[in-house]
Amino acid sequence: MRLAYKAFNADLTCTMGRGTFQYEPGIWYEEKEANCAKNGFHCASNPLDCMNYYGSWGDHQFWIVEIDGDIDEDGTDTKISATKIRLFRRLNLQEFLTHAISYIYEHPALEMNQRVKTANTEMTDTDKFVIVRNFKPRAMASKTGQYIGLIKENPANRNEIEAAGLFYVDGISTKPNIWYDVEGREC
Repeated sequence: MRLAYKAFNADLTCTMGRGTFQYEPGIWYEEKEANCAKNGFHCASNPLDCMNYYGSWGDHQFWIVEIDGDIDEDGTDTKISATKIRLFRRLNLQEFLTHAISYIYEHPALEMNQRVKTANTEMTDTDKFVIVRNFKPRAMASKTGQYIGLIKENPANRNEIEAAGLFYVDGISTKPNIWYDVEGREC
């Protein structure tokens, strides 16, 4: 058994090859075969890859799932198909981002998800979060309630992560319209 991440519609449904499938937490579901291209229960090793299929945070649920049985990985992002799956724990946005940054930290040489920015970024009012990864990452939120994730690469070896941080823009310790670095300092 191993852990992975899965996204769902707000009502815990997902689209499967045969239509819509309804999930409930804590129940093991089983399929006969697992193939990323056509069957099985799909999930991902990198939480951010779930957003490739279920994009917006507010309209979807994101969970840690347990998978078992036959497991297929096809090399398309970190997508997995498994014959057995169970919803383990729903993630709030802070937990989701913590897991995403941890995944990047632990797998620095893997191709980055499209949601990870390589240029320092100024967020818009519609953004819930930003993750910036480079040699000197900086980001600026536009309002309270947003999250800033920063991942600092080693300048001599971009496949080595030197530091990472996640900051909630609360308007007190981290404020909108100010640039922050990976240590959470104004810059």
